[in-house]
Amino acid sequence: MSTIGFIGLGNMGAPMAANLVKAGERVSGFDILPGSRGASAEHGVQVVASARQSVEEADVVITMLPGGEQVLSVWKEILPAAKKGALFIDCSTIDVASARAAHGLAAERGIACLDAPVSGGVGGAKAATLTFMVGGSDDAFARGKPVLERMGKRIVHCGEAGNGQVAKICNNLILGASMIAVSEAFVLGEKLGLSHQALFDVVSGSSGQCWSLTSYCPVPGPVPASPANNGYKAGFTAALMLKDLNLAREAAQTAGAQTALGAHAAEIYRQFAEEGHGTLDFSAIVNLVRAQSQGG
Repeated sequence: MSTIGFIGLGNMGAPMAANLVKAGERVSGFDILPGSRGASAEHGVQVVASARQSVEEADVVITMLPGGEQVLSVWKEILPAAKKGALFIDCSTIDVASARAAHGLAAERGIACLDAPVSGGVGGAKAATLTFMVGGSDDAFARGKPVLERMGKRIVHCGEAGNGQVAKICNNLILGASMIAVSEAFVLGEKLGLSHQALFDVVSGSSGQCWSLTSYCPVPGPVPASPANNGYKAGFTAALMLKDLNLAREAAQTAGAQTALGAHAAEIYRQFAEEGHGTLDFSAIVNLVRAQSQGG
């Protein structure tokens, strides 16, 4: 049994840490919010008083934090306390530059590390079915993969430092734009008298088929497990989708890539969030499309 330090016990981090405990690992966890610490303690995480304390005896350290600024701040605090030979894994979704800066901080201390953002939402975190997109050296990946397999079902090595974040923002650029397209199709069908089920039955077996339709259908009915059948309670919030689309846009500007659809999708989610719906699941974007179509 190894000791794993886990910093960031929020909506995603808490079930990920709980799955490590279920797999027989000793997890030393910390979060700045007392409520998050308490909830994780109920699932067997050994909660400690500080981020630094969580890494002092850890063989592996995992961070799951809101953004690049927080990751770099926390890593600067905890790296000096790390054991020799420890492995650091950041599972946050952050900008590529910050991810590569984190790798640099670890290298200065002689610590191996990985950037390993996830896809699968809260449901995937609870079920241990996440996909991990991993950047870092071959040796670090070989060490980290068994740990990640306790929290996910698909672990993909994407290459050098930061490439996990590159894969994540590219994936979510596709996801955000495709959910809007699926939502527009359903609203168009509604206005022309086509039932949701009929459209789903056609498209799910035709060339328009995509994950946004068949796994996360934005209207109630066709996919019982989708958030649309639970009041759009978030598996992945609209605010987080906006964050990821903005990360993709920033990366595209830096790289000189044209991502017009991704940029437009970001503006649509920005409007939705500014109207007060950022905490809803991102598939609730269908409601904005529908509202904008009224009277058309």
